[in-house]
Amino acid sequence: MKRVLITGMSGTGKSSLLDELAARGYRTVDTDYGGYFQVIDGESLWREDRIGALLSSAPDELPGVLFVQGTTRNQVLFYPRFDHIVLLSAPPEILAERLAARTANPYGKDPAELAETLRYQRTVEPLLRASATLEVVTMVPVAQVADIVLDHVL
Repeated sequence: MKRVLITGMSGTGKSSLLDELAARGYRTVDTDYGGYFQVIDGESLWREDRIGALLSSAPDELPGVLFVQGTTRNQVLFYPRFDHIVLLSAPPEILAERLAARTANPYGKDPAELAETLRYQRTVEPLLRASATLEVVTMVPVAQVADIVLDHVL
């Protein structure tokens, strides 16, 4: 089984992409939910035991793809266990619009959270880009983003 990390800043469409991939029958895990992260000194980090178990639960000999979504500082520890790292990105003004309009997740509506996301876009996104096997600028419909990702990983 292939393991694919979907990463990027808040508002780039990671959750929407996971929903689209799940609707197409792929196994998806959003690590923002289900006990996959813990807060340490105010920072959300992946629980290494839970992520390790998740990635081990998809044996290599099984067909298919496991899509895992998340963006945390300690995700780099797991890069060797992913076959692909897909970075989703969008221009700052689009991120701001999406965060203001989102309904399923309140993060980013507060001006301080928006400022944090835009700061991370300048400082963290280049680090994510350096490790990515594919970057998709999510200025197209989510179905098209899914097609691009699937063409790359299958």
